[in-house]
Amino acid sequence: MRRHAALAPALLALTPLLAACGAVPQQESRQPLQRSTQIYSPSPQAGACLASLGRTNASFTPLPDQYFGTHCATLGAVKLVSLRSDRSTLTLTDLGPVACPLAETFAAWARFGVDRAAEQILGSRLARIETMGSYSCRTIAGSVRMSAHARAEAIDVSGFVLADGRRYTVLRDWNSPDPQVRAFFATIQQSACKRFGTVLGPAYNLAHRDHLHVELGNGRGFCR
Repeated sequence: MRRHAALAPALLALTPLLAACGAVPQQESRQPLQRSTQIYSPSPQAGACLASLGRTNASFTPLPDQYFGTHCATLGAVKLVSLRSDRSTLTLTDLGPVACPLAETFAAWARFGVDRAAEQILGSRLARIETMGSYSCRTIAGSVRMSAHARAEAIDVSGFVLADGRRYTVLRDWNSPDPQVRAFFATIQQSACKRFGTVLGPAYNLAHRDHLHVELGNGRGFCR
């Protein structure tokens, strides 16, 4: 009895330590969740494109590679937020993942093609480019071939807002009675055809009546 009585204070002193040791496995069980966070590490080719895009002063976020089934993926893509022109920032609407090479070409077209045409022909700088999106896992309309949208290598441009508040859309203004507006759309399409591999507008077919489709090329230029 005396021996047990002598051990009691020691056991009481060890109780907090034992409780603390019992808490360790709970902390360790949470560690895998913390270690599961992925760090984006672009390939050398993607890294070079991101650096080049960054030099345009575009605002963007690199996106991790993702696969969506057999034929659809967003590889080396970015989320474009805005583009930088000579003296202003161009905002973008409804734009999803965009392959970095396409984003770089798009930034150059917006800056040197659309913005300058807006100022020279319509008398105001460009403020916003409206789109109908970029990535979409789908085939080409009326075909079994996968669209460039399925690889985030195409953008559908639907309209433009100028710094003075005027807004022009492909659907409403492509064939505007105003010759200056028609000249603006003709000029930006010609500029797009010099930069992108494929450019499709309202003259191509009914499916493109409300947007200008621009995509990366595969060595064969097609402009309609």
